[in-house]
Amino acid sequence: MAVYVYAVTLPDHPCRVDGLTGVGGGTAPVRVVSTPELRAVVSDVDEEVRPKRRDLVAHQAVQDRLMESGTPLPLQFGYTAPGDEAVRQVLGEEAATYRAVLERVRGCAEYNVKASRDQDALLREILASSPPARGLNEEILAGSEDPRLPLELGRMIADEVELRQSAAAAELVDALAPLGREYTVHSPTGEDFLNLSLLVPREDEARLREAGAGLDRAADGGVAVRLTGPLPPYSFAA
Repeated sequence: MAVYVYAVTLPDHPCRVDGLTGVGGGTAPVRVVSTPELRAVVSDVDEEVRPKRRDLVAHQAVQDRLMESGTPLPLQFGYTAPGDEAVRQVLGEEAATYRAVLERVRGCAEYNVKASRDQDALLREILASSPPARGLNEEILAGSEDPRLPLELGRMIADEVELRQSAAAAELVDALAPLGREYTVHSPTGEDFLNLSLLVPREDEARLREAGAGLDRAADGGVAVRLTGPLPPYSFAA
């Protein structure tokens, strides 16, 4: 029977997964497949795994349980293998790689930082501080019919938004990166201008939360800083 693989751990991780049922909508218990050097947390599946809400919740529940007593190497949703022996074979073949990553993330959790800025407040700031943009805006409001003016103003504002948000993102990275063992910057989405992941030793988590709260309180110009964690170290699993 095929097995769904949630995570890989070092052999000293207790893998307390009793009572958890796996993905796939059935009642297959979550269990452990071991080799001398590594452990894999798995459950049996007899159907194609799709990203349904119940299965995403089950996948995350296993990661959360593992994080309670150590740092696993989490696999992305949907990883399956033909059976236990196939899992053991991969653990043996990739033992050096898995162990190196697990040692790197040992004792850590991932924290994600997102930052966004109120767009109306940013626009007002740009018009107040940029005479060229303010001049174009005043011409448009005065009724100018020159079709080039809105295009020029839009380009000017877009350039200013990118410049200011890049500077704000760099300031936040400089402030927060020293609190993590490692960090990685992802592409932001929506109105966010920063999407930062930090690999944080568990003993430093309180310090990071305090720093995040301090940045949020100190932020001006409609900036909002959102800190999420502790999370399994997905961003550092490679």
